[in-house]
Amino acid sequence: MRDLFLGDLSDVHFLLTRPETDKYNTLGMPETIQRTEFLLTEWIIAQNDVPRMLFVFALENRNNNHWMGLIGLQLRELKFRSAEVWFKILPASWGDGFATESLKRMLTFAFTELNLHRVEAGCAIENIASARVLEKSGMEREGIKRKILPIRGEWADAYSYAILEEDFKKFK
Repeated sequence: MRDLFLGDLSDVHFLLTRPETDKYNTLGMPETIQRTEFLLTEWIIAQNDVPRMLFVFALENRNNNHWMGLIGLQLRELKFRSAEVWFKILPASWGDGFATESLKRMLTFAFTELNLHRVEAGCAIENIASARVLEKSGMEREGIKRKILPIRGEWADAYSYAILEEDFKKFK
């Protein structure tokens, strides 16, 4: 996991414009590389916020430095010590444990470096692979949010997941 920089533009655009990674995406596919550059620039600017409330990291394979995806953590109001996490991985890396490993590292960062109390995540109920990643990382399914995700003009239900600081310490 590392901070993003403008040199990541082509990799980020490639990831965000894959039909496979867009299937459950609520943002929609960027229509142009300029739209991706705008989004990437926002993420980079957020790196300098004090306090920093948004962490979007590039994911690279530590064995060969290949760019493999993104993982993000958006803090809520500081007094709640909570955040929401998300990830998007290139399809070539699906099924090899990379998403689970990345999420576990992000949770370690959240609870040890940021001193959070709670981290939440959600995924479309049809997104079985992401649900498995969340569960294998120690997150517990807390319920279903009905018709909360706007995906390609339709409202989709989502599973709601969370992990508490004390759960994380036991799970590690």
